[in-house]
Amino acid sequence: MSVQLYTRMGDDGYTNLLGEGRVAKHTPQPEAYGTVDEASAAMGVARAMAASDLTRSALLTAQRDLYRLMSELAASPQVAERFRAIDASRVRWLEEQIEAVTAQVSLPREFIVPGDTAPGAYLDLARAIVRRAERLVVHLLHDGLVENVELGRYLNRLSSLLFALELHENALAGAPAPTLAKQRD
Repeated sequence: MSVQLYTRMGDDGYTNLLGEGRVAKHTPQPEAYGTVDEASAAMGVARAMAASDLTRSALLTAQRDLYRLMSELAASPQVAERFRAIDASRVRWLEEQIEAVTAQVSLPREFIVPGDTAPGAYLDLARAIVRRAERLVVHLLHDGLVENVELGRYLNRLSSLLFALELHENALAGAPAPTLAKQRD
């Protein structure tokens, strides 16, 4: 039996929310969960390129969290709590991962230029997309379209973890000193 990959339900430019209701695809909710989906895809590329089991494991766990986060973002306000899976414990998990990785790398004191290694560059791309997703989720929180403040906190910590993993992957690939944004004379 084959599975049909399209429904034609979104051809009118609207999409269903989890629960009741349809919204235009360009509105803040689909924009936010679509950006989280982009972040997960970029993290998947980084995971495929990563040299470290630690990196691959952390990314896969975070990608699974992002699917739960997207569900809550895609839910109508009346049922959002039913889809709530991202809480303070998931934020703490990220903080623990950040601490474990940063204990293994030298943190730069200046801005760095991404691209010292392929895995590091993919991690930085994922980080930048996560930061955009965070801004969109914060917009939803400030506008009252989402209530769970842990969603924004999770994305904020995830961006920090991705940066730490970038440094970790760079070091494993023989580039322990990142290229700095400020050129030294």
